[in-house]
Amino acid sequence: MSKFNRIAIVGRPGHTGVAETCARLLKFLSDQNVTVIMDSTTAKLAASPGYELVDREMLSANCDLVIVVGGDGSMLKMAKFVVPDDVPVIGINRGKLGFLTDVLPDELEEQLSAVLAGDYTVEERFLLDVSYIKNGQRHALASALNDVVLHPGQAAQMIEFELFVEDRFVYSQESDGLIAATPTGSTAYALSAGGPIMHPDLNAIVLVPMYPHSLSSRPIVVDGQSEIKLVVARRALYRPLLSCDGEVCHTAQAGEAIVITKKRSPLLLIHPLNHTFYQACRSKLGWGSRLANSDD
Repeated sequence: MSKFNRIAIVGRPGHTGVAETCARLLKFLSDQNVTVIMDSTTAKLAASPGYELVDREMLSANCDLVIVVGGDGSMLKMAKFVVPDDVPVIGINRGKLGFLTDVLPDELEEQLSAVLAGDYTVEERFLLDVSYIKNGQRHALASALNDVVLHPGQAAQMIEFELFVEDRFVYSQESDGLIAATPTGSTAYALSAGGPIMHPDLNAIVLVPMYPHSLSSRPIVVDGQSEIKLVVARRALYRPLLSCDGEVCHTAQAGEAIVITKKRSPLLLIHPLNHTFYQACRSKLGWGSRLANSDD
């Protein structure tokens, strides 16, 4: 018998094929002797009866598994809701890349049947918490599964800041900003900015400068338990923005300190047994497959 008895479906409108896959998924789960839960947005996509209706923010408090139908962006948006309740998530890919949503739509019945039978792996992906310090007090802002980015908010405008790791000064920099990415986020924005690909099992954070005004400035990988602090220059005449997973969460002031730390609770990501990170890289990044005459 499956350990998952109450399963939530989350779909993102506007993605090609999401409505079709949500309807197909609802039909499949209705035959599996489980309770299906949806929010109102997903229910409109599925357009079929046979589910409980719950607000999206409360889904994970009312289920023991969440199935996200969409792209990696859909998974990023859902992560902040499910992490506090320690509810695992699996994704059906209807986006472009699918590093986090690795079940193919045409294989959903086969792959999810195996998951419901207990044939799966669970991977922990850590998030970043970000806060700012004002009058000596720390104020929480948001969390990010991929990355926290300090940026000017306008094109062709440099910002100046100082970087500290564990209260030790690293450097001052003039650039378009800085990306602090988890291993999950290393294949996203940080990769396009020249950062390294990090295996998801690593307990590490990569700090990637964005168009630095220095030929010697390169990405730095630091321990995942490190406290990272960015201090905006006091003489700054601009107000740089802070984004978490692509969403602006704060407008920084001159002289303000931004603090980034590892979140205590991880995202529990379910994969089919045949999933590997390297296979995902080959598929999503166009890496070469094995030669036809290579040994097994």
